[in-house]
Amino acid sequence: MKVARFSVFIVMSVTLVLSTAGFAAAQDDAAALYKSKCQVCHGADGKGDTPAGKKVGVKDFHSPEVVKASDAQLFEITKKGKDKMPAYDKKLTDDQIKALVKYIRSLK
Repeated sequence: MKVARFSVFIVMSVTLVLSTAGFAAAQDDAAALYKSKCQVCHGADGKGDTPAGKKVGVKDFHSPEVVKASDAQLFEITKKGKDKMPAYDKKLTDDQIKALVKYIRSLK
């Protein structure tokens, strides 16, 4: 009986470690994507206080307008583009766009 409990404990521990590592890797991937695709306009902090961001009038991710937008709305804007925001539907997968939306929400 003790062996069975110990085995279950080991399996659960390994699962937890692997899932945490997977989350961290996904977060790293989203951060790298943001840096390569978004940061030039939106800035490292998402405030859009960059020369390129000021030139095209990007949205501050912390603004009430963006904060109240749903993840689905941000997904669609990123995928299809809006105003001067280019479409990324042919450059990023849906999963990558979803990860970017999650990453954008985490910016402080």
